[in-house]
Amino acid sequence: MRSTLLPLAAALALLAGTATANAASYAIDPAHTYVTFEIGHFGTSTNRGRFDKKEGSVELDRAAKTGKVNIVVDTTSINTGFAAFNKHLQSADLFDAEKFPTMTFAADKFSFNGDKVAEVTGSLTLLGKTQPLTLKATNFNCYDSPMLKREVCGGDFEGTLDRTQFGMNYGIDWGFPKNVHLVVQVEAVKQ
Repeated sequence: MRSTLLPLAAALALLAGTATANAASYAIDPAHTYVTFEIGHFGTSTNRGRFDKKEGSVELDRAAKTGKVNIVVDTTSINTGFAAFNKHLQSADLFDAEKFPTMTFAADKFSFNGDKVAEVTGSLTLLGKTQPLTLKATNFNCYDSPMLKREVCGGDFEGTLDRTQFGMNYGIDWGFPKNVHLVVQVEAVKQ
């Protein structure tokens, strides 16, 4: 009996090593990655902005349907297209970019629909506080880039966060919504 268990154990160990060998590392492509937000303005229009500086990495194993992501966003790079609004968003009223120059999204729970990433669950750290955040994919694909000669994976992800959970309470008493729509368009290049 023992002689039949040893080859079986060796085969299982080999398969386990093969499964982890399918994980690939990707670097966020800042030219094709955008982190944007949308929030209502007195029930009329929608204020939008983006962060121009971001970096990060992704580990993805499509065979095992697992992954990890880490995106660091420079809050001093906020851009709404209006300098005075950018300055107010960077102030202590909102992002407090001088004291907290980065926010981070880190996730290690990936859900798949077939071979495509459908949802990423992790945590967002903003203003020194960390809260859970789930981003749902509205689009996901991997392709061989004819320019880079490497695989690129990415998609569009959306989620909603309650900014008051991070202590960002500016304008709540005036009727500004607490919920912020977060949109992450991301592409990452296989390393």
